[in-house]
Amino acid sequence: MIRTILIDDEPLARDVVKHYLQQFPDITVIAECSDGFEGLKAIQQLKPDFIFLDIQMPKINGFEMLELVDNPPAVIFTTAFDTYAIRAFEVNAVDYLLKPIEPERFEQAMSRLPGKLNQPEGTEELLNTASLSPAQQNRVVVKSNGSIKIIPVEAVHYLEADDDQVKLNTAEGIFYKNKTMSFFEQSLDSGMFIRIHRSYLINLSQVNKIELKEKDSYIVLLKNGIWLPVSKTGYARLKAALGI
Repeated sequence: MIRTILIDDEPLARDVVKHYLQQFPDITVIAECSDGFEGLKAIQQLKPDFIFLDIQMPKINGFEMLELVDNPPAVIFTTAFDTYAIRAFEVNAVDYLLKPIEPERFEQAMSRLPGKLNQPEGTEELLNTASLSPAQQNRVVVKSNGSIKIIPVEAVHYLEADDDQVKLNTAEGIFYKNKTMSFFEQSLDSGMFIRIHRSYLINLSQVNKIELKEKDSYIVLLKNGIWLPVSKTGYARLKAALGI
């Protein structure tokens, strides 16, 4: 038996998928979730073989939820038309169903399912592409002490590389995201965040002053009192961004 979870805030949309699944007796729906918070919890507890995942949902969207899942299952996305979503799907080998879902297209997706189970290839690349959507550029969603926290990007003072994670330093504390500095450099607004060092991205609004530490070596003081090193290329970027 193949186990699946339906994650969609529209009950009617979940009913449509369940109706179509009646033709596939080897697949059983083990849970239904109406938002990403419920979906993440269900995936962690029930460990389905694959999921049907809506993208446009309240609280956090489908992409943001998937970022928080350790070892995500195979995914069949269900979505209304979304330019960034379609671009992400076309770049990566992940299936999707456009709403309203047509029976023939549903059957096609299900015929591809066996080759996708236990092989959610392309998920990281898909999420990186989807992160360029304007809807996802104004906040970062993280897991903190077993719960989900939504951090507006303007609340981030600076980001710091930490092994295979990135530390988001805010007034509320430090939060971790399983991404790379390059990911954030690409996805965050370059008019707001500048890479000043291989290990640091700073929020320009937090800059207090820049000082020369020694010959051709600079440091920057943030409004929270933190001093950070600035590389030669980072200094050039910082000067250009601040217009000095």
